[in-house]
Amino acid sequence: MRYSRNRRNAAKRPISDINITPLVDVVLVLLIIFMVTAPMLQMGIDVNLPRVKARTVDVGEEKLILTINSKEEIFINKYQTSITDLKTKLEGIFDSRIDREIFMRADKEIPYGFVVRVMSEVRKAGVDKLGMITESPKE
Repeated sequence: MRYSRNRRNAAKRPISDINITPLVDVVLVLLIIFMVTAPMLQMGIDVNLPRVKARTVDVGEEKLILTINSKEEIFINKYQTSITDLKTKLEGIFDSRIDREIFMRADKEIPYGFVVRVMSEVRKAGVDKLGMITESPKE
């Protein structure tokens, strides 16, 4: 008889066990998503792309212009440098400047990979803003 009483009492009690299997599944899926997306966030290069209506650069202000010609030679304003020395030279220049912005001009025949390598070196030097100088399309 005791057995039957316990069965009756057990049927009337609410179940107090928590099933954590769905919670573990959701947490593992979120962990995988964050592990996949985190490296992509760190590898990106921030670039301020030119807008359709661009304002002209004031010539009176001293702007830092990085130029890449068709021979893959790099110039900071009018002084030539190599891609290996670019980071150290930019760090030296920006030590005495408040604003960390640079404008880049690249020949249209330059391979995209070389331009990205230069942009990566500029980013490593601590440049906050990188503007691209382009020509307006001919009508």
